[in-house]
Amino acid sequence: MAVPGREQVRAAVLRYVELPGARFLRALGFTANAVTLLGFGISVVAAGLVGSGWLVAGGIVFLLGGALDLMDGALARLTGTASPFGALLDSVFDRLGEAALFAGLAVYAIRELSEGRQLFFISVVLAALIFSQVVSYLRARGEGLGAFTRAGLMTRTERVILLGVGLMVQQIEWFLLVIAVVSCITLWQRMFAIRDLLNKGG
Repeated sequence: MAVPGREQVRAAVLRYVELPGARFLRALGFTANAVTLLGFGISVVAAGLVGSGWLVAGGIVFLLGGALDLMDGALARLTGTASPFGALLDSVFDRLGEAALFAGLAVYAIRELSEGRQLFFISVVLAALIFSQVVSYLRARGEGLGAFTRAGLMTRTERVILLGVGLMVQQIEWFLLVIAVVSCITLWQRMFAIRDLLNKGG
């Protein structure tokens, strides 16, 4: 299922954010893999801030890390250094960066929330983490089978934005609930999209 306007938004982000950012990073002497690792490091810092109760600061820093993640691929293409290993590194550290933030959220719940809120909060953290990771796995597994698709409502870009904004407005549990529910829907959308592509290939 294609989301109306998504490709137009991605094209605008590429033109006005990714490419200018990649050119700036190239001028500073960064490599694409270094940007990938820097983005992961920033996500870990964000997780630490969240775990310490600094939700707004954590949200801002996490969005900064997400912005860097937009630019590593563009930088690799711009410098002619795109490689299968670079793509692998990017995918692995994207997942680790998200997982770090979810861990920070769990620590925040244990340290800061009353017992009555903890169960709901940690439940939606786990649900969002599980469904998000399976959505990403489905894309990778589909590509391994020759079925290339980004089908579904909740991709990584939407997750990063919702996590950052949810932290900044200090309503993260409700944003996590949205991520969990829509990621569950996306899981099935993507699974059936891969099935259809595989059937066509057969």
